Amino acid sequence: MPINNIAIILFDRFETLDVMGPVEVFGRLDHCQIDFISPTGMPMTSSQGVTVNTHMISTPSYRHILIPGGQGSRPLSMDEDYIQWVKTQFEFADTAISVCTGSAILAKTSLLNGVKATTNKLAYEWVTSLNHLVKWQPLARWVHDGKFYTSSGISAGIDMSLQIVSDFYGVEIAKSIALRMEYIWNQDPSNDPFAKNII
Repeated sequence: MPINNIAIILFDRFETLDVMGPVEVFGRLDHCQIDFISPTGMPMTSSQGVTVNTHMISTPSYRHILIPGGQGSRPLSMDEDYIQWVKTQFEFADTAISVCTGSAILAKTSLLNGVKATTNKLAYEWVTSLNHLVKWQPLARWVHDGKFYTSSGISAGIDMSLQIVSDFYGVEIAKSIALRMEYIWNQDPSNDPFAKNII
């Protein structure tokens, strides 16, 4: 199934590259529409001051969804109404993607229970403390388990997004996108140089 449409969940104090790195990758696919969504439809501003308009979504309708991390993920991980909204969106999705501490919010939904996943290594202790039923992977640039793709910190979302493109369209398409981005793609998920922060 092609990725014709992908929704990216935004919240205040999201991490800019968590979002815009994958946007750069998926936006280079033919006929892939990218929508920014939230439960309120309000503009959301990243920690770096980038403001992006969002569409208000209540009933889930997206088959491919990404949630980033960032400073805003910490208070939202304690917001039960927000967690329920996220759970509803991701239960409907066929492809569930998180970058950085976005996996903290996913972990609180219980959807990652029994699933292999990873997160930003600088926030590893906090994120993993939120749900001990997740099979957290301390040495992983990204992890793919079932419909879930989770990545380590910030720039790892680009490597993971290229892997998703490779899984859906073939490695040559992913390599072509990386070349046009002038990006050196780390194709090995076990090559996680930042894991030294926790192991």
